[in-house]
Amino acid sequence: MPHVLTLTADEADVLRKGGVILRQCLAHLATLVAPGMQTADLDEEAETFIRDHGAAPAFKGYRDYPATLCTSVNEQCVHGIPGAYALAEGDIISIDCGVLFEGLYTDSCITVGVGRIDDLSRRLIDAATRALERALDVVRAGVHVGDISSTIQQEVESRGFSPVPALTGHGIGRSLHQFPDIPNVGKAGTGAVIPAGAAIAIEPIIAAGKGEVYEAGDGWTLIATDGSRCAHMEHTVLVTEDGCDVIA
Repeated sequence: MPHVLTLTADEADVLRKGGVILRQCLAHLATLVAPGMQTADLDEEAETFIRDHGAAPAFKGYRDYPATLCTSVNEQCVHGIPGAYALAEGDIISIDCGVLFEGLYTDSCITVGVGRIDDLSRRLIDAATRALERALDVVRAGVHVGDISSTIQQEVESRGFSPVPALTGHGIGRSLHQFPDIPNVGKAGTGAVIPAGAAIAIEPIIAAGKGEVYEAGDGWTLIATDGSRCAHMEHTVLVTEDGCDVIA
């Protein structure tokens, strides 16, 4: 089994600084979400914000991805490419963003409603949020990946929604995606053991329907096969002996 990488104290400090930039960027973008806003405009705003703060977009150019953000609307589950789409009242949008700061990566996502949203969408976002919170509660040195995965799965399913098995969280730090993958379904007590000093991105990605997805013609966007709405919440965290620090 591959080795779970850990960060030095100096690297952890750099990661925290990058995380501040990412948190502030997403908070800023959330204030801009409104009917009529084009997703390409959100993307431009994000890139400007990140570069103005001395960092670089982590996604742009990664495996030839063309943008700073992934903006996934309604039944788009992940990796939606920003473009001319204008947000409409009642939409929900997942805004996924990564930052590269002084050689280290952070990754975070929020899902927000556009204006007034229906009860199903509100409960879906709440379920993803709570699943992330529950997962953070179990993270500490020595946790198994399966402990995190099963916690997410149980919380999401208890609320009547489905995790998307095809999509996972991941290790992060010196690379944007590194070992281990952290699925949103799994069995407690299984998988890699995560040590103190490791940085991981935990990201419940859930659907109101069955949780099956297909790839759109753009080669990136993954869409719920049954057309159901999806929500995605993510934090980068640094694992400690008795818990974790939320970095972004």
